[in-house]
Amino acid sequence: MHLATTLRNALTGIAAALALAVSAPLSAVEEQGQLPLDELRTFAEVFNQIRQGYVEEIDDSTLLEYAIQGMLMGLDPHSTYLTEDAFQSLQDVTSGEFTGLGLEVGMEDGYVTIISPIDGSPAAEAGLRSGDVILKLGNVQVKGLTLNEAIEIMRGPKGSKIELSIGRPGESQPFEVTLIRNTIKVASVRESWLEPGYGYIRVAQFQSSTGADVRKALEKLMSQETLKGLVLDLRNNPGGILRASVDVAGLFLNGGNVVYTEGRVANSDLYYDADAVDATDGAPIVVLINQGSASASEIVAGALQDHSRAVIMGTQSFGKGSVQTVLPLSDSRAIKLTTALYFTPNGRSIQAEGIVPDIEVERATVTAYNSPRRITEADLSGHLDNVNGTSKKAKREISPLLANDNQLYEALALLKGLNILGLRDRKSVQEAPGES
Repeated sequence: MHLATTLRNALTGIAAALALAVSAPLSAVEEQGQLPLDELRTFAEVFNQIRQGYVEEIDDSTLLEYAIQGMLMGLDPHSTYLTEDAFQSLQDVTSGEFTGLGLEVGMEDGYVTIISPIDGSPAAEAGLRSGDVILKLGNVQVKGLTLNEAIEIMRGPKGSKIELSIGRPGESQPFEVTLIRNTIKVASVRESWLEPGYGYIRVAQFQSSTGADVRKALEKLMSQETLKGLVLDLRNNPGGILRASVDVAGLFLNGGNVVYTEGRVANSDLYYDADAVDATDGAPIVVLINQGSASASEIVAGALQDHSRAVIMGTQSFGKGSVQTVLPLSDSRAIKLTTALYFTPNGRSIQAEGIVPDIEVERATVTAYNSPRRITEADLSGHLDNVNGTSKKAKREISPLLANDNQLYEALALLKGLNILGLRDRKSVQEAPGES
């Protein structure tokens, strides 16, 4: 609350200075402190000109809200003014259920840009991708709207339709897609076996319970059979609560720093460390990331990469390395303000850079190459049978996992390779002659 109190005091001081700037000489304003007095007088004059001369009458409260929105929009894409509805929407998203299209969005060059579609949402099912730019919402041009205004248009009652005009990098013409709003229930964590011994955990978003949910998923998998390797899927994960990312990364580390933050305010310099217990008992891990992996998901990937605990695979992440604090102004209004930058354990800033994977694997469609004539020894007349049994022709069917998700297939293949090398290393140690 210290930062919120400081903000309220600053706003009160500015308001007092503005009042003096309108009605008092400059010498009287100078007594109020070190505020930029000439600029405050200019602001007061512009405010007065708008309220008197604009073609439509605007009440002072609305005009001041516009001014606040303008200040925050000029800072960075993630600092924003929260009306009562926007504040409630933010709480709904972090709690895991809301009604809308299922998009995590940000503002870039005056346009709303998709950071990530949410798993199972109307946006994801329609094929929208990270990096797509929303040009129009229905008949409304997005250029010129604030981020909150665009989000308000996207939200609506369940079952209602909205048409989006989308610009996609690399494509010359925009395209339209019609989405039906639905209740978005974000299943933060889900788990499964890819093959016996090789587990899979998908984290779609970092909510308050995500750390505990990942622990439960691990316990469930490890209660069924021995864990030879794990894929942690953070693709298209837009982030969420920072503390949750620390909890998740800590499950795979034997202590040490996960992330630290630095800002101008004293209490924004914080270190977050992991507990000294690796819940997987050292099993090999591959973390999958892509352009839609942002913020908290980048914290996890960066920490595991810096501690050499996991192989990071996929494509370069989004690059959101800043921390936002929600600062209440009243019971119904707040601002979301960027207050710090976060750094990986080795001191890397992810801001506008992202996490570079150890092994880059682009998402691709893979099909089997079938030669018109593929002859093997088993096809030759009079071939000798295999001494261990009947000869079998090699199958040419492509793996369903490779066909549907080549990045996940490559992650599983790498885990198998690491497991084979680990078994060989242990075997060679066991068979090594003892010293006398």
